[in-house]
Formats: sequence, C-alpha cells, structure tokens
Amino acid sequence: MSTRTDPQAVPPPAPAETPVPMAGIGTLAIPPDKAEALYVAPNWKLVWWRFKKHRLAVICAGIISVIVIVGLFPDFFSLQDPQLTGGTQSFIPVQRVYFFSEDGFSPFVYGVEGARNSKTLRMEWQIDESKRLPVRFFAQGYPYKIFGLIPTDIHLLGAATPEGVGNIHLLGTDRLGRDQWSRLMHGTRVSLSIGLVAVVMSIFLGILLGGISGYFGGIIDLIIQRLIELLQSLPPIPIWMALTASLPKEWTVQQVYFAITIILSLIGWTTLGREVRGRFLALREEDFVVAARLAGCSQLRIIFRHMVPTMTSHIIAVSTLAIPAMIINETFLSFLGLGLRPPAISWGVLLQEAQNLQSIALAPWLLLPGLAVIITVLSLNILGDGLRDAADPYS
Repeated sequence: MSTRTDPQAVPPPAPAETPVPMAGIGTLAIPPDKAEALYVAPNWKLVWWRFKKHRLAVICAGIISVIVIVGLFPDFFSLQDPQLTGGTQSFIPVQRVYFFSEDGFSPFVYGVEGARNSKTLRMEWQIDESKRLPVRFFAQGYPYKIFGLIPTDIHLLGAATPEGVGNIHLLGTDRLGRDQWSRLMHGTRVSLSIGLVAVVMSIFLGILLGGISGYFGGIIDLIIQRLIELLQSLPPIPIWMALTASLPKEWTVQQVYFAITIILSLIGWTTLGREVRGRFLALREEDFVVAARLAGCSQLRIIFRHMVPTMTSHIIAVSTLAIPAMIINETFLSFLGLGLRPPAISWGVLLQEAQNLQSIALAPWLLLPGLAVIITVLSLNILGDGLRDAADPYS
C-alpha cells in the first residue's frame, strides 16, 4: 500500500541568503526579505556597508577617533600642567602602571628615587619597589576649562595622594622636568588641528579654483594654470623654510600657528586644483550638466551641486592623504626650529628635545612623539584607502 505525502505538511525550505554584488568589495550576503532594502538605500548607507567590509580601515578609523578625542580634551587626559617645570625632576624614566596587586585590581606605579652623580652632575633615577603610588581613575588635579568655557579639575588618571597628579610620569620627563605624557596630549591637539585646518582650506581652494578653471576656460583658465605652474615650480622645502623663518620673532603662539596654517594651505592646493580642472573639462559637456544649465541653475550651483559630487571618492582620498602630509610638514618645520616655537606644544616641538645624542642616550622616551606621528600617518592613509573604495561607485 503506497502512502502519499501531503505537500502542505512539508515545511518549505528556509530561504537562503542572497549574495548581492557591491561595488569594490565583492558581495554582501543579504536575506531575500531584506534584499529590496539595498536598492532603496541612500548613498551614505551603501558607502557605510562597503566601508565595513574593509576591516583594517575600520580599525584605523577607531584609532583616529581616539586620537581626535585626545586632541579635543587634552587636559582631561593629562597628568599635570604641561608647562610645569622642576629642576629636580629632569629625565625621570617611564613609570609603568601595574593594574593588579595582592588585593586584586588595584592600579599603582612604583616610586622613583633620584640622586645626582658627583662625577657627571646629572640625576640618576632608580625604581623604588618599596614605595607604591596608587593610581585612580577620574582623579582631581590641576584646574582647567573644557573648550575654554567649563571649569573643572577632573582628569582620567591621577595619583591617590595628597600631592596630586604630578607624582606619575607615564612617559617620563624632559630636561626641564616637564611631564612628557601631558605634553604629548597637548601636542596632539596642535599638530592634528593644523593638518585638518590646512587641508580644509587647501581642498576648498583646489575645488574652487580648479572648478572655475575647468568650467569657464579661456583667459581665466590660462591665469589659474600659470599660477599653479608657478607654485609647483618652486621647491617646497626651501619655500616653507623661507616663509616660516620670515615670521616675526615677537609674534604670539596663536599668530604663528595661524600663519603656518595659511602657508601650508596656500601651497598644498595646486595638485587637487589641476585634477579638478581635468575632471571638469570632461564633465561640462555631459547631459546632466547641460540639463542643469538649461534649467536655469547658477554657475556655482552647477559646479558645487552637480559636478563636484561626482568626484567625492577622489576628494576623500586626497583629503585623507593630505592630512598626514600637512602633519609631517608642521612636524619637520617645528623640529628644525622654523615652525612653532616654545612655549607652543606640538609633536615637532617635542621632538626638538631629541635633537642631540646626549638626550637620546639619557632619555630615549623623548622619541615617542615620533611614534605618534607614524601611527597617525599610517592610520590616516589606510582610512583614506578604505573611504575611497567605499565612496567610489565605479570601483
């Protein structure tokens, strides 16, 4: 006797995930009931989905986020006033933080004892394991203002002692006894902001002048292109050195900071300007540009609303690659004494302390600002590569 199977009694197979091709990254496995969302998703969401596939770029985005947070709130992450000096505290070695003791989780650092060598007359420091300095989170320290408005004295780390936060030196001290960790936190704000501000200004000039040159052509194109050729024919390093060296010595730190930012941005826009011009020469006769012109759109609206968005991926790549270049430019100018000068604090100013072999031999931790430059530059380059691939619809 044969049996028949009721087709309604057999459950249907579970729907398999449908691989959907994504530009530049292969495929995304999306369930069929959600595949329709891919075709109605806005552009920013498509870019985000593509960007998440680049795991290394996501990690670098996290690193850059931490660096930006440090740059926004350097006082919160500092241990003491970065300008506070102490003749008896020079060249204190790095103090390592131990997070566990016999009582469990109880962060502390060992104390240091110093004595001046009778022959070399320099301070020699030794770790004193019999003396422990408890470390506390969100400890009270020197007063400061958040964004110059909100007064507070709370710091991320501090010593739980009556003397305050100045007893801990996570990255040691320099020849004047200034805490290197605190100075590195404040140097992050200056060096990073110079790169960001200079790149924003150079990107704006490159898009504006390059777009005008490529869209209008004629005598305007001739003048802008000759200006670009003039700037590109000048050797950059001597020009930077000459311009920064010409700054008046009596200028304040803020004036020097603003002047260096302007100098870096005025020299760094030429390459992008020529690239934008070449792109606009190819786009100005496209159908969507002609349609916008016939619809009565203004010239600036056509440039910034219709033509510039087609270069989004390239502009992102250029921006993220230009920021490290600007940071390096400021660093080596300040390192040579031609950029920011003390009492300003930047990565280049901090590296000035490591200009001689004696400082490197006595305090190798003075080179750590160079490591911060390397990490920031590499992270920005990888992040830019991931953003470029994610934002490019033709990749």
